[in-house]
Amino acid sequence: MTCEVMAGMPAPAYHRQRTPSPRGRTSTMTDFAVSRLFDSGTVAVRNVLCAGHCRHRSAEECASSTHLVFPYRGLYLRHVGQDQSVADANHALLFNAGEAYQVSHPVLGGDSSLVLAISAPLLRELAPAELLHKRDELGFNRQSLRIDARAQALVALLRHSLQIGHIEALEAESLALTLVCRSLGPRTAHATAATHSRRRLVDRVKVLLAEDLTRRWSLEEIAAEIGGSAVYLTQAFQQVEGLPLYRYHLQLRLARALDLIPHSQDMSALALDLGFSSHSHFSAAFKQAYGRTPTAFRRSAYAKSA
Repeated sequence: MTCEVMAGMPAPAYHRQRTPSPRGRTSTMTDFAVSRLFDSGTVAVRNVLCAGHCRHRSAEECASSTHLVFPYRGLYLRHVGQDQSVADANHALLFNAGEAYQVSHPVLGGDSSLVLAISAPLLRELAPAELLHKRDELGFNRQSLRIDARAQALVALLRHSLQIGHIEALEAESLALTLVCRSLGPRTAHATAATHSRRRLVDRVKVLLAEDLTRRWSLEEIAAEIGGSAVYLTQAFQQVEGLPLYRYHLQLRLARALDLIPHSQDMSALALDLGFSSHSHFSAAFKQAYGRTPTAFRRSAYAKSA
């Protein structure tokens, strides 16, 4: 089995039995496209695109370093033992060195993620003690954390700025570390006391939303698809995720907008494509979440290319 090392520090690489894949999956080489966007020796950033051909559980994989993964498009499931976590744009996934896991894609279309590898001493300093295992080896005691709108915006700005290529190394490092702090901080770290069955029910809702992200769902429609009452579904989702279902869905659509806005000329058309009733509705929701209009965000994303 093999491992990669990126420029003198452990990168998000993995032990594998067959064809190497950048996020730890046994697959064909055409399944993945990987871009190394930045590496300072302390912080390394990769953009990973996956075709999502593995519908059922993959062969078991093992991460060679502890790192964070920020999905920004699509959805997949990560399985660690009997537990699972949904990887979507509302979450950061926490990968531990030496921890075995599997991946599956219940939704067609693949996924895209920004992967951050932080040097172990710095990550230990940044991570709150309550998120780390109580042992010598650096490792998280959770599979994933829900991130807020500010963290989503940082993911998008970091990725777009690095892809454009007009960002100073110091600023890139600062953005990456701010993103890590934001994602691991108290605004994000929502601990749930929900039962296993409730968490699995909520996971099914997340998969349903991802199958048609732009659909204007009602609670009754979701309950009919999942099974159960709208009241129970609302209560379960609030308990597991710490926010209402409609807010979760809205944040997913806005995260998709963050991905698309830098490449979109017509904001009205984009608003309709994302399932908003009008450009004004989209613009108001976007500004409330991210503190600026879609047009202003597009200008900031490309500011360094001017």
